[in-house]
Amino acid sequence: MTSSYDSNNIFARILRGELPAHTVYEDADTFAFLDIMPRGDGHCLVIPRKPARNILDADPDSLAAVLRTVQKLSRAVMEAFAAPGVTVQQFNEPAGGQVVFHLHFHVIPRFEGVTLRPPGTMEKPEILAANAQKIRAALVG
Repeated sequence: MTSSYDSNNIFARILRGELPAHTVYEDADTFAFLDIMPRGDGHCLVIPRKPARNILDADPDSLAAVLRTVQKLSRAVMEAFAAPGVTVQQFNEPAGGQVVFHLHFHVIPRFEGVTLRPPGTMEKPEILAANAQKIRAALVG
């Protein structure tokens, strides 16, 4: 059994504009921004605008919209960083590794022989801004 949705989680606050984010894409149903503690350059998060704790309680239409954006961002980060691969991760509930309780997908450009950085290291804002611009440019191109 899952717990209820907390409307004050960090991603809900980002959606409401209460906290800043390096936005890379948004539409009526989804929002994508850079992870401030990236496991690799270009590490994005894709979230639904509609409240959902995780995949277990997400509205099917909202989940479908998120996955369309995940696919779009996967292509864009591969192009922006000349990456030959992409890792998409999604965690549910504490036992499944979920830390922020608003449904989100991690989209991380990947390279042969390069491991992911350990979690928890903040990236410099200027690097995040430059990486966000690369991804936005790839989405337009």
